[in-house]
Amino acid sequence: MDAAVDRLITQQQYSTGTIGVFLSGGSIRHGSGTKMGRKSNRAKEKKARRQEERAAMDAVCAKVEAANKLDDPLAAFPAFKKYDRNGLNLQIECKRVNTLNPLSVEWAFELTRANMQTLYEQSEWGWKEREKRDEMNDERAWYLLARDGDSAPVAFSHFRFDVECGEELESRVRRKGLGKFLIQILQLIANSTQMKKVMLTVFKHNHGAYQFFREALQFEIDETSPSMSGCCGDDCSYEILSRRTKHGETPAGHTHGGGHCGGCCH
Repeated sequence: MDAAVDRLITQQQYSTGTIGVFLSGGSIRHGSGTKMGRKSNRAKEKKARRQEERAAMDAVCAKVEAANKLDDPLAAFPAFKKYDRNGLNLQIECKRVNTLNPLSVEWAFELTRANMQTLYEQSEWGWKEREKRDEMNDERAWYLLARDGDSAPVAFSHFRFDVECGEELESRVRRKGLGKFLIQILQLIANSTQMKKVMLTVFKHNHGAYQFFREALQFEIDETSPSMSGCCGDDCSYEILSRRTKHGETPAGHTHGGGHCGGCCH
């Protein structure tokens, strides 16, 4: 759930405005007064745009700050605190990393390494263990955890209210609908906290995950993804996928501008 994306979309909606010209006797008067007037108008418009952008950014930051102050984003959705399907009987919880048992965070890291290290090594990113560990322990991180009857964790989704999310499941709970259920919870949380999108990154060579998000969950390739922004062509090994919430629905007839790099060039 990405606040930076909220900012990009908001800025792209601004119009540049038009510069007026002075007419005298049916012709354009090119005197010094007209030139000064155009400069003055441009300065005023730039100032107005900066104020609008600052106000829009302040509004986005306020939403993210409010979301991060929640004690339990799942409190409003008690029906989603349990998963009892396909032979599984699990409890679902949502916690900030600083309120989570460190052993659970370590388990999440080890599961991520087991499931994802090879895929990272096959990409231009490579596997950087220290960076991944820091990311998963960052104070802004939230965890959506599924636990079995013995309170042992079996699946998790790691997310922030200003970056993309990641999801990992142990092999014994895969193909039982749990992954889809966790993503549905993230979409509920995104809607309730007025985020505009749920976003994630998926490796192109992780064919099962790519198909799962594109077909089963109807995520779209985001305009900030390398293949859409044109910054890297087909050289990048990943796509950025997104699904809009009701707060990020595009008005009919309006399209957002592209051209923003998804991060591969940095």
